[in-house]
Amino acid sequence: MTKKRLAQLFICFHSLGLALGQVSYSIPEEMAKGSLVGNIARDLDIALQRLRSGKARIFTGDSAEYIELNRERGVLLIKERIDREALCGQSTLCALHSQIILENPMELFRISVEITDVNDNNPSFKNSEKRFEISESAVAGSKFVLERAVDADIGLNGIKGYTLRPTDNFALKLQNQPDGNKKVEMVLQKPLDREKQDHISLLLTAVDGGEPQMSGTLQIYITVLDINDNAPIFTQSVYKATITENSQKGTTVTRVSATDADKGTNSEVSYSVSTTMDGVADVFHINENGEVILIGGIDFEKAKVYQIDIEASDSGGLSDSSKIIVDVIDVNDNVPVISVLSKSNSIPEDSALNTVIGMFTAQDPDYDNNGKVKCEINNDIPFRIKSASSGFYSLVTDSELDRERDVEYNITITCSDDGEPSLSSSVSINLQIADINDNAPVFERRSYDAYVIENNSAGYSIFTVKASDVDWNQNARISYMLEDSAINGVPVSSYVSVNAESGVIHAVRSFDYEQIKDFRFHVKAQDGGSPPLMSNVTVKIMIQDQNDNPPQVLYPVQTGGPLVAEMVPRSADVGYLVTKVVAVDVDSGQNAWLSYKLQKATDRALFEVGLQNGEIRTIRQVTDKDAVKQRLTVVVEDNGQPSRSATVNVNVAVADSFPEVLSEFTDFTHDKEYNDNLTFYLVLALAVVSFLFITCLVVIISVKIYRWRQSRILYHPSLPVIPYYPPRYSDTLGSGTLQHVYNYEVCRTTDSRKSDCKFGRAASQNILIMDPSSTGTMQRIQSEKNILDEPDSPLEVRLLFSVYQC
Repeated sequence: MTKKRLAQLFICFHSLGLALGQVSYSIPEEMAKGSLVGNIARDLDIALQRLRSGKARIFTGDSAEYIELNRERGVLLIKERIDREALCGQSTLCALHSQIILENPMELFRISVEITDVNDNNPSFKNSEKRFEISESAVAGSKFVLERAVDADIGLNGIKGYTLRPTDNFALKLQNQPDGNKKVEMVLQKPLDREKQDHISLLLTAVDGGEPQMSGTLQIYITVLDINDNAPIFTQSVYKATITENSQKGTTVTRVSATDADKGTNSEVSYSVSTTMDGVADVFHINENGEVILIGGIDFEKAKVYQIDIEASDSGGLSDSSKIIVDVIDVNDNVPVISVLSKSNSIPEDSALNTVIGMFTAQDPDYDNNGKVKCEINNDIPFRIKSASSGFYSLVTDSELDRERDVEYNITITCSDDGEPSLSSSVSINLQIADINDNAPVFERRSYDAYVIENNSAGYSIFTVKASDVDWNQNARISYMLEDSAINGVPVSSYVSVNAESGVIHAVRSFDYEQIKDFRFHVKAQDGGSPPLMSNVTVKIMIQDQNDNPPQVLYPVQTGGPLVAEMVPRSADVGYLVTKVVAVDVDSGQNAWLSYKLQKATDRALFEVGLQNGEIRTIRQVTDKDAVKQRLTVVVEDNGQPSRSATVNVNVAVADSFPEVLSEFTDFTHDKEYNDNLTFYLVLALAVVSFLFITCLVVIISVKIYRWRQSRILYHPSLPVIPYYPPRYSDTLGSGTLQHVYNYEVCRTTDSRKSDCKFGRAASQNILIMDPSSTGTMQRIQSEKNILDEPDSPLEVRLLFSVYQC
């Protein structure tokens, strides 16, 4: 077989269990990297898709990986160059044993690849030359042991034969030995004559049977000596001995002996190890006394038997050879080797019984009981070991799993042998228990009550609901949401929102206590499992009042209309009720408790305001020196924190007659009217001027274009319409206890602040309303009794003075 010759493939399948098969191949050594070994997919009847989905891989244990798997093609390829001699030495059978492992489900197939020998090694001798000293008296037929050539190849590629040149005095003799090797001897055919030739040079050539044939040579130098006609002879042709592995260096293995019938120096025998194979000379040494001594390490797992070729030579160059067979006795010096072939990092908590979570092998290279292995795992875990085949085991579940009880397991596999003492090793596997969604979220409380102060900002964080889920990861990831419901016909989402991740409830709008006091809704917690699980809880939100509304003054009404004044006669006594300030606050509780204070007054010594009822009364007798116009500013405050307030201006006319009142108040109204309307008149004038300018331009252009037409200007003046009011016109809606109704007419010129007025009989206590913007006759409205006044309050008569230009 040559290197170019393709491998002859043969395949053997036989059952090794429900998921175990075997295939064998035969390939020559020294194949190039990437060369095809065999189509494993076809030979094992496995689809390429199964190889890819099952993550097929090759397991070789502690051996080097020479073969690799191409999952895409489903073939085995050479990964590294294979040297049969380095791999198996002189063993006739050389094979690589490995396994193909598939996952999901787990399957295992054995592969055996036999490595056949090719002729890639030359025969070689340990020494390049061999020297003899042979006496000239050596008789014909004398034998001289030559060194045996070594060829690392085996079979036909091994040593085929030897040739010796020249053959004048010596001939080559080959003798078969029990171990299959040949004993090489040089036989004297023709007596030597030292006087004719004292040195002889021979060439020993060893050839193998390979193609092409290869050879090696040994140069032999012979020095012819005088008279030594007896060679040493071993007492045994084969010696047997035993030694325990791991024996100390210097240990004597056995002792050999050879005798020589000569006398003197010719009878002195020396011993040597002539074996060149397997490095025996590096392990054993024989001394001058024939004792075989251990000089290297002995390992039963590497070599169980040693064959030592020894040689005895006398001083005359005559020699004899023998063999020592040393059997190595095994000791329990190797712990079991555990190799995890495949394992699952995690399994779901609802996995069925006998689910395979891992596969491993346990092997001990020791012999007999020292190599018998048994495996077990730590107690109190829901797993057990199941034996698949010789040396192969699977780890399976033995009871139900619950991730909420145990999140993970540290499984310790311990394997021990039956040696004395027993040796063991262990390996740990960490297995995570994958969660399934079997627990719904649970809220911390059955219901929640929360408070929020009104006028909160939109987005204000009111409260946080919290739910927990004993599941893990996505199954425990809780999302919060509002259940669809309505509050007063409005969706609850218009009032509040809930953060889906944190459960924080936010206000969507600003709440007003005066509109809504409290409301309820439901929050739902849902986990992220498939299918999701959920639960809900009731949340009640209670709105707390805030002092956010200032007091509102109902009376007197503050408008931009006619000026209202309360009339007080100069004859009023101390404690005279001028009017009453009426105010309300829409807040509740103490935020709605009102108090009244007099802030400013024209004469603070004349009036006072009731702290609780808002009544304005005189605190002294009115005199003639008191001004007619009295202006009071009353502050209404609530009892909130901080308090809020409102102010109201009360105009009081201190007079006994209307002309006196009218004279004072018209000055005030005229100035105000003048200042307020000044800006308006300026803007109006500018608009009129602009309009006239544009009109003139249009007229001029029209005249030029239409000259043939008669020019005419149409002008329609607008006559002012002066409304007429009956002289005795009065309001018919007046009601009260007064016996008479009074009508007044006031006429005022545009250039004088004094007016001519007609007055009838003077009225009793009255309210004066001055409207400077109106034109027309004077109207009087009889005052109505204020519903908030006390029963004994005096009647008020409202008088409306309409001032128009005469």
